[in-house]
Amino acid sequence: MALYAIGDVQGCYDELRALLDALHFDPTDDTLWFVGDLVNRGPESLATLRFVRDLGERAVTVLGNHDLHLLAVAWERSPLKRKDTLQGVLDAPDRDELLDWLVGLPLLHHDADRELTLLHAGLPPQWSIDQARELAGEVHAVLRNGDRAAYFAHMYGDTPDRWEPDLAGWGRLRFITNCLTRMRFCTPEGRLALSAKGPPGSQPPGCLPWFEVPGRASAGARIVCGHWSALGLVERDDLLAIDTGCLWGGTLTAQRLDPPGGRWQVDCAGVSRPG
Repeated sequence: MALYAIGDVQGCYDELRALLDALHFDPTDDTLWFVGDLVNRGPESLATLRFVRDLGERAVTVLGNHDLHLLAVAWERSPLKRKDTLQGVLDAPDRDELLDWLVGLPLLHHDADRELTLLHAGLPPQWSIDQARELAGEVHAVLRNGDRAAYFAHMYGDTPDRWEPDLAGWGRLRFITNCLTRMRFCTPEGRLALSAKGPPGSQPPGCLPWFEVPGRASAGARIVCGHWSALGLVERDDLLAIDTGCLWGGTLTAQRLDPPGGRWQVDCAGVSRPG
């Protein structure tokens, strides 16, 4: 039995299947961790959703920003954007079943036995892993049992940009969502720089990659994430960042987490260009 982390697929279904063939994935015994952004911009979001959903317990997936955008469009709280490739999902005969599965996914998954945490984007410096789990659970509760339409209507936006324990209402949920699904850079005080999307070194003055902030409360925890194609593959004792830009003509990456082992990559044709 093996555990593999898979980078941002974003509808690149053929590359996903080629990658799983390369690592000899056994759907009866192995488990896949997907870092989010299963859909959008790539050509086969519908096939990707169906495949990962049908893996059942053999797949653990967290929500990314593109997955949330699909849900917001489906709940008629956001229009499709020019580069979106989500219409096939919205028109599918099994649309409702797929969306109900997707909206039930968490924003963070923590495996206490392996001491590994899976999320899409990042954590502000004030949050420990335990606190991040609790806060991610607040969003998950709304998505599963709360007013989803209102959540999606209030989800978009860059404020508030810094964590305060007394944040409340939709601003609190928006900040939690932005950290877990959108952040790349922040200041040492934890102020988010959500408009900065380039590689390290391109950020605004005073900002750092979220995982480089000195003294962050989650330091030492082992985190697996994606989201940041301009960052590329980063492997450290405390971090595996695994978005290697499949959508942009890079590669789709899988890395064995347990037991620690190899890395597999497949080249991607690329269906879009950054910006």
